[in-house]
Amino acid sequence: MTDQTDLAQDTGDTPQIYLITPTEIDLATFPDRLAACLDTSPVACLRMALATRDEDRLGRAADALRAVTEVRDVALVVERHSGLVTRHGLDGVHLTDGSRGVAAARKALGEDAIVGTHAAQSRHDGMTAAELGADYVSFGPAGVTALDDGAQAPRDLFEWWSQMIEVPIVAEGALDDDLIRSLAPHVDFFGLGDEIWSHPDPAARLSELHALFA
Repeated sequence: MTDQTDLAQDTGDTPQIYLITPTEIDLATFPDRLAACLDTSPVACLRMALATRDEDRLGRAADALRAVTEVRDVALVVERHSGLVTRHGLDGVHLTDGSRGVAAARKALGEDAIVGTHAAQSRHDGMTAAELGADYVSFGPAGVTALDDGAQAPRDLFEWWSQMIEVPIVAEGALDDDLIRSLAPHVDFFGLGDEIWSHPDPAARLSELHALFA
């Protein structure tokens, strides 16, 4: 298990990579694709963000991904399913309900686990999550998208957070090259998922995007 303080500490002037899996993965091929990414670029954390609610499938995926991340000292968190953390030796949980589940997850998993959450576009929800002990807060989508209601986390939210709040911030969702360059001075992590997995060579695309962080 990776020390959760790796995600809670000051990340300096250059953001780090927070990688997000596709919602569906093939365990026969995805671990190798993931390994290529981790061996090409320095990734701080991987979020297992599978859409399935099948406990067996989630457990097998968690074990397969942990085998890749653990030897590379990359933190592995699971989206929503905090009950899998202890059973499968994961580093923590990523919540999707803003501040609402933070206190319960922290109580259940203890101080050493990573507890992060997505606050969508809500400054208030993000601040509350931070006060309740979240190790990081993600906002998004940062870019323009037609999904859901199309709401976008504005640039000034990231600027304000970086000036006022010490808890690390993640920008995720519909990121492109220009947006990464624009937000890099104001975020601690970029959450990258579809931005690389939709590319023919995810490892190469991740390396390209990482070069923009500086």
